[in-house]
Amino acid sequence: MREFKTENIEVAYADNTIIKNLSIKIPIGKITTIIGPNGCGKSTLLKAIGRIMKTKNGAIYLDGKNIYELSSKDFARQLAILPQSPIAPEGLTARELVSYGRYAHQKGFGKPSEKDKEIVKWALEVTNLSELSEISVDNMSGGQRQRVWIAMALAQQTDMILLDEPTTYLDVAYQLEVLELLENLNKEHGCTIVMVLHDINMASRYADYLIALKNGNIVGTGTPKEVITKEMLREVYHIEADIMIEERTKKPTCISYRLNNRKIAVEAGIKKGIKVVG
Repeated sequence: MREFKTENIEVAYADNTIIKNLSIKIPIGKITTIIGPNGCGKSTLLKAIGRIMKTKNGAIYLDGKNIYELSSKDFARQLAILPQSPIAPEGLTARELVSYGRYAHQKGFGKPSEKDKEIVKWALEVTNLSELSEISVDNMSGGQRQRVWIAMALAQQTDMILLDEPTTYLDVAYQLEVLELLENLNKEHGCTIVMVLHDINMASRYADYLIALKNGNIVGTGTPKEVITKEMLREVYHIEADIMIEERTKKPTCISYRLNNRKIAVEAGIKKGIKVVG
């Protein structure tokens, strides 16, 4: 994969436009994280570029081809997407679920080939699931289940994985486990990662590139140092933050923050047509 970009896309739920005229270019071989408040269009954008939601206008290009010109199998060979809180069929073992990732490479209803089995084995090994491969996914912890879904995506052998809030409902140790796994897949295996995260500090720590959204519009793009600023946090999240550069990672970290009540009042007034003074 050499290029992945959107050009002036518009995405809506019925008559409610969430994203309008949005153009982005995803850095290949990097970890990109989409951040922003609830309802800003993060998940909608991810679903659009993952072909789960169709755009009303504009286009999304994968190596120069509109993604809707690709067959479902061709698209699945190049890009895997994990939605928020996926649910596995009851009773499946980790190995069985991961093997579903080979569907895009199989013909008809044929049995898994030796190559398929080797790739499933590799995906389980990379995600440290070999010893749990015959355990039912139902009986796993949240962090283990997330690793199984990531292993399934790896079994697709795609160049890019999209993840919608992969750390939701996980405690901090499992969050770190999942994010460090994704970081390793990027650094060691060259996988392009695009994910949505709520936690600003986690996003800064693990991303090479950030996209900050507000009301379906891009407010900032670039490295964590370029995007995680007092001005961006005030504009996007309505908070006043103290930011430091963490010594080990050299990434910005919010060490203290509070609500900017005036900013909230101004935006509420704009929506109602009221001018806020003072």
